Amino acid sequence: MNRKNKPGCLHLVGVGPGDPDLITYRAVQVLETVPVIIAPKGSAGGASSALATARAQVDMTNKEIVELHFPMKKVYAAQGREQDTEILDAWNNAARTVLSFIDKGLDVAFPTIGDPAIYSTAYYLHATICSLRDDVQVNVIPGISAMSACSAASRQPLGLGEEIITVIPAAFNRENIREILETSETTVLMKVHRSLDLLLGLLDETGLLDNATLIERCGLPGQNIYKDPRDAAGKQLHYFSTMIVCKNRQANGDS
Repeated sequence: MNRKNKPGCLHLVGVGPGDPDLITYRAVQVLETVPVIIAPKGSAGGASSALATARAQVDMTNKEIVELHFPMKKVYAAQGREQDTEILDAWNNAARTVLSFIDKGLDVAFPTIGDPAIYSTAYYLHATICSLRDDVQVNVIPGISAMSACSAASRQPLGLGEEIITVIPAAFNRENIREILETSETTVLMKVHRSLDLLLGLLDETGLLDNATLIERCGLPGQNIYKDPRDAAGKQLHYFSTMIVCKNRQANGDS
């Protein structure tokens, strides 16, 4: 590290569900201030959705921008489960890239879709950096989550009174999903684009098809709200697809 420079700070910035109008004022302030933005992207040849969202609100002129590929593979949170080596390589590469700027005294923003605390690459990066160095200053800016935006778009509450809300990735084990659907008043299923057939079967078996709403590309061009998720069967859903199942309320979203 160049000791003449005060180390920079890493900002993990939630930029909301994808609609640029849903970026918080605080997120815009941070993104406008930092000289370096390191943005995640899901495919090596693609572009960063988080960066595209941020660009709509923030002038990126004169900023150094680095887009890094994070493979879209299953990540295990439980200790003892081995992560895919490609994922580990991506996290370590990103951590080293962040540290290279921080050690020059430059603040870095890492924008992430939704909220950094909810199934986000941001905290994997944070954990990797902390495993390499324990002296890095990290600031977290919360963002409007996808489930909040989907709740608003479909005009249905996620929870009322004593209701229990459970949020799970749709790649969960089939029996785990069934148990949660049967015991939770509201179940929010994230990233359902590859699991729709499984979910439709479970919803039919548990009698909850009329209580499920599927929201695709919430707040973006091409937004779809399926009051009957069966209408989406056989379609190639976008990665930004969320299902809300409210046991005490039938679906009432608009198409």
